Amino acid sequence: MSLSNSQDLSVRNQVGEAEWALRVDLAACYRLLALEGWDDLVFTHVSVRVPGEKDQFLINAYGLLFEEMTASSLVKVDLAGEKVLDSPFDINPAGFVIHSAIHAARHDAACVLHTHTKAGIAVAALKEGLLPLSQTSLFPYATLAYHDYEGVALSDEEKPRLVADLGDKRALMLRNHGLLTTGESVADAFLLMYLLQTACEIQLMAQATGSELVTVPDPIVAGIEAQAEQVTRGLGGALVWPGLLRKLDRLDASFRD
Repeated sequence: MSLSNSQDLSVRNQVGEAEWALRVDLAACYRLLALEGWDDLVFTHVSVRVPGEKDQFLINAYGLLFEEMTASSLVKVDLAGEKVLDSPFDINPAGFVIHSAIHAARHDAACVLHTHTKAGIAVAALKEGLLPLSQTSLFPYATLAYHDYEGVALSDEEKPRLVADLGDKRALMLRNHGLLTTGESVADAFLLMYLLQTACEIQLMAQATGSELVTVPDPIVAGIEAQAEQVTRGLGGALVWPGLLRKLDRLDASFRD
């Protein structure tokens, strides 16, 4: 299900430089999810708002593995789920419901990243959810909300509840389902997911020992967002993103096609 070279060129010729750069970033994000083992065959999604367009965004071609994703294969759709640019690929309807709901309500959430990792689902199934057990956990913990499971996300009726539960937070734990992060850029959403996923893995490891757990004191948790600004020098995901792109270029630069 790969695009031919002529189709690659056709897509690139039909979009502006800003959109093409964003397509490269989004394709890179999919490749990174595959490298980290956070993909779920073809059943999770990352979407990003098209620059200069209020109600158009890019999402993965349904049926392509994340390791196969390219800038040209991404599908551009509107909030009604209709293709804005011709594509031989379809999109996952469940992915569209979740992502379109957040994009429509939160214009600061340029990128929405959703995973079905084992550690993420395991913690999402715990009544207490994510605990402030590690330094890593504090960054997502400070901006984390929860949404109860309502079945496979195929109904528009769930959208208002999903949006209400997210509120002004940047991360969402979908009970019994998985993890979701948002960001003003692909880089920001990826970095927050990296921290949230890692925090879930650390928590499960600690809980598996059966020993009494020690949580981080509340005053430290309360001040973590200001500390995060210092750690990333105010750059957020942009601090790590160039290095991740260089890593992908060394491994396989075809995500740029």
